[in-house]
Amino acid sequence: MGSQAVALKEWASVIQALKEGRQALIMRKGGIAEETRQFELAYPRFYLFPTYEHQKKHLMKEAYQHLVETSTPSSLTIDCVAVAEQEFLIDEEDKLEALMDLHIWTEAFAAERLRWKKKQPLHLIPLRIYRLPEAHSLSMEPEYEGCKSWIEVPLPALSDDILEQSSPVLNETAYEDLLGTLRERLSDR
Repeated sequence: MGSQAVALKEWASVIQALKEGRQALIMRKGGIAEETRQFELAYPRFYLFPTYEHQKKHLMKEAYQHLVETSTPSSLTIDCVAVAEQEFLIDEEDKLEALMDLHIWTEAFAAERLRWKKKQPLHLIPLRIYRLPEAHSLSMEPEYEGCKSWIEVPLPALSDDILEQSSPVLNETAYEDLLGTLRERLSDR
């Protein structure tokens, strides 16, 4: 990507759950419009760009269905960033089932994500989410549309200064506990 900042497109409902600490991970396989047609964790720090396409209430556990809004607004708010330090690759349904309490998706949707592009593993990425001290508003532009994971946005490059000024959603202990839980549950299966 060029000189602009990088953002990862994710369902607006998932970003809301991340910002509220209801979950601290994402699952990816890659967008249809990706060059390689598969997901790659190409950037360790990125803005979270809310998308409204494809999210549907029936794909969320009942307690989280209220987070789903399907109409794309004309302007979007970017108010958090993510840091990804590692990823887990999942290719077995029992490993995915062991994580059901750690995310907001239904069991059926999580399994569907695993089965889509069957030869490719599902990327499970724990994220450190930081709320920015000031939100940014962006107009919805045509280049942001489409089924792709990474986009460039006209925002400041993510620096250590920006992270230091931002508020982590989970403290270090809670995040390390999540990583420990993921390692334990994924290695025993």
